[in-house]
Amino acid sequence: MTYATIEPNELDELISDGDLGVAASALSALPPGEIAALLDRLPHKPRGVAFRLLPKDLAVEVFDDLSPNSQHRLIEDLGTVEVAAAFDNLDPDDRAELLDELPAGVARALVQQLTPEERDATAVVLGYPRGSVGRRMSPEVVHARRDESASAALARVKERGHAAETIYTVPVIDDSRVLCGVVSLRDLLLADPDEPIAAMMSKPMYAVVDDHAEATAQRCLDRGILAMPVVDRDHRLVGVLTIDDAVAVVEQARDTDEARAGAREPLREPYLYASILSITRARIVWLFILAVSAILTVNVLEIFEGTLEQKVALALFIPLLTGIGGNTGSQAATTVTRALATDDVATRDVLRVAVKEMRVGLTMGSLLGVVGFGVAALVYEMSIGAVIGLTIVSICTMAATVGGVMPLVAKALHVDPAVFSTPFISTFCDATGLIIYFSIAKAVLGI
Repeated sequence: MTYATIEPNELDELISDGDLGVAASALSALPPGEIAALLDRLPHKPRGVAFRLLPKDLAVEVFDDLSPNSQHRLIEDLGTVEVAAAFDNLDPDDRAELLDELPAGVARALVQQLTPEERDATAVVLGYPRGSVGRRMSPEVVHARRDESASAALARVKERGHAAETIYTVPVIDDSRVLCGVVSLRDLLLADPDEPIAAMMSKPMYAVVDDHAEATAQRCLDRGILAMPVVDRDHRLVGVLTIDDAVAVVEQARDTDEARAGAREPLREPYLYASILSITRARIVWLFILAVSAILTVNVLEIFEGTLEQKVALALFIPLLTGIGGNTGSQAATTVTRALATDDVATRDVLRVAVKEMRVGLTMGSLLGVVGFGVAALVYEMSIGAVIGLTIVSICTMAATVGGVMPLVAKALHVDPAVFSTPFISTFCDATGLIIYFSIAKAVLGI
């Protein structure tokens, strides 16, 4: 066994067999980030034992790199006293995220063990709404003043930089703490000592504390900004969103969206170590919602039962048509949800999106409709072919339009667009598509 490439099951086996000295040696040979990734994939009890095997200084670094769920579990397993030093070492934004997951009593006990300065910094972040960039920013930021020289600003960076989360981008403020610009550490180091900051700073790209964290993080990544200043409603500097925090926000949102697109909630721990109850809880709510929604499809079939009795061949095409409608709607919803996440579209573009998706759906429906008409007419009769062709055109147009508009409607209602993704749209298109199908059949076949 090579310690540098130890797998979670190997470490779990060492701990189970009582080979704690070997396990400790294996862990100490790894960098903190790899140890954190390893612990994230361990079951609860071995994770706690493995964390206890780490030297104190290394344990602090590893705890900082763990996922919030693993941090939560460690606090539950080890108690607040054993992790107090690691908790105190977290950045205020990471600390706030962890406190959101903890029971109130445990969170209160941890906060009480913080130094007054760290407690105040954490309180700043906790004072903003969940989901806002204020909740994910770091209030520990070193700044420069527009009326000072480069040497004075650099001296402040050296003096206070150890307490800041990043120093590579330095926000520039005036006497009222209003954000005026930004200056890079590189420019400060290379500038003439007497050069005024006002002449060096550039126009800042910033966020307001109440802005949505995911949208802000995506903007930060798209622009490649190492640290985005965050201001209050009076434009005063209150913190920065670093690029590593922006990556974490976007990845967390992506995981949630992917899970909900598959009709489940995201798991908070590795699949193999997740309990049956937690996996069931992540899926069962969506299955209840889909089961209730599917009743609509059954009711539609019952309404048109007489039509099916007169033309039994129509029943053979139901799976084809509902599948086309669901897939078309899901494709449109996924595309627009992604466009929302990257700021390519906004809720004000709902009409433009509806028209665009309607045209896309009409184009795809026409192509598929020709194929459907040909196959159905060849196997059955021309009238059946006409019904299938016209239905495919109509369903594709309807599904693409609805699928494209729903994420925008959800955004306007302050609901997660992922909730209106694949499962919901598929069920909606099934019921509506059947109504369209049988309506066309009755009109064309005269039944």
